Amino acid sequence: MDQKDKEKIEAASDEVARQVRELISRSDLDRLKHLQLLVLGRLQDSNAVLSHLNDFSERSYSAVANDFARNTRLIKSMKEDLDYIFFRIRSFNIVVSA
Repeated sequence: MDQKDKEKIEAASDEVARQVRELISRSDLDRLKHLQLLVLGRLQDSNAVLSHLNDFSERSYSAVANDFARNTRLIKSMKEDLDYIFFRIRSFNIVVSA
């Protein structure tokens, strides 16, 4: 691409930029920028809250994970015991009814 083509492209770019600037008033652009900054602030606050929640959840989970695993093993053991007890009861019922 030669120098003349580059100048044409630059002139066209300048013209497009000028026309876009004319479409939106400066006050509207300032308002949009202000609103974007407000949204950014709210998103940053939300992100901070979620980070704290994640940290709290991690600490809470660590505190109860061992108890949860122990209780789960206990419940499984109790289920096995109850299954055996009901099996014995059914066996006794068969013997008594025979």
